[in-house]
Amino acid sequence: MPRIPRDRDNDYSEDAVRRRRDFIEEQTGTRLAHLGHYSVDPATLRGNIENFTGVAQMPIGFAGPLLVNGEHAEGEFYVPMATTEGTLVASYNRGMSLTREAGGITTTIADDAMQRAPVFLFPSAREARAFGEWVSENFAGIKAAAEASTSIGKLRDIEQYAASRMLYLRFNYTTGDAAGQNMAGKATLAACHWIIENFGRVEYYLSGNMDTDKKHSTLNSLHTRGKRVIAEVTVPDALLRDRMRVSAEQLFATRRVSQLGALMAGSVYNGVHPANGVAATFIATGQDEANVAESHAAFTYAEVTRTGDYYYSITLPSLIVATYGGGTGLATQRECLESLGCYGPGKARKLAEIIAATVLCGELSLGAAVIAEEWVSSHEHYGRNR
Repeated sequence: MPRIPRDRDNDYSEDAVRRRRDFIEEQTGTRLAHLGHYSVDPATLRGNIENFTGVAQMPIGFAGPLLVNGEHAEGEFYVPMATTEGTLVASYNRGMSLTREAGGITTTIADDAMQRAPVFLFPSAREARAFGEWVSENFAGIKAAAEASTSIGKLRDIEQYAASRMLYLRFNYTTGDAAGQNMAGKATLAACHWIIENFGRVEYYLSGNMDTDKKHSTLNSLHTRGKRVIAEVTVPDALLRDRMRVSAEQLFATRRVSQLGALMAGSVYNGVHPANGVAATFIATGQDEANVAESHAAFTYAEVTRTGDYYYSITLPSLIVATYGGGTGLATQRECLESLGCYGPGKARKLAEIIAATVLCGELSLGAAVIAEEWVSSHEHYGRNR
């Protein structure tokens, strides 16, 4: 079987990229008329992709202005959203308009941690327990070894979970403005080497799968992976009736019914469609798209206030975002981040607050559309069904 062409000297040259496109065309009989149209310099993609052959063009629309009253994001933002689903940007835009008139969305970051979870194996459960006690006593040494491998990562604590003759250790790091998975992996490997050198030879695996990397888990929902962000707003009943053609009581009643439906279906959370907002902003801003699996988990909560208005909040317990490193430096993604004032060091928490507020807007808009029976008609007008 012919192999995809590689250039050992300069695999990110235009010539190498062109030879790969020619090869794929020859092997598949498909004309790659659009893949080769891009404005980025292939040389800048080293570390982001292998066998670079072209660019997938995905439409981006801006929604907003989104008014955020955050601790890190303060003011109005136009949010870039990459999607192929018609109606999506319009719906988020509608939610942003509603919450802006209501005075904006308040955002709070309650926790921030990235994990790697090695597992250590022993002849018996008691030996595993004794090892856990040793780990607690030697935390300072483990921490120093881990942090020596990174300039910004800090080991916050180590959780312990015993099962059978194994002990799972969940290392929790703060990682600055990087998403931090690779940083946490490198630091934890250094820590494991230090443990072997100082405790003695023991069987272990760097990942015991309790960090649940790139998949949803109840553990991450409770303990946080990435940023734990809460967005909340109170929308006056009169504004809901005027702009969304629903009342606060109707929204709350539907919330109760949908809670039961989610419970019966075995849904792991009660959000309506948070993955839409998370995925669209992730792709536009150069986030690791696979992290949508963890980041879209959402807990919603609603009340009708004593004055008859609608309090609504959404908690994203595992929102993994970066404003530095990874795909954030790619040309179009960097432009999107810069348009939000979120490119570079010191901006990750700001981006997290903007995305959480965006997700809340989508939840409110879709919920109102379902009640007002505008959900289908809006898709007929804007979406694929046109």
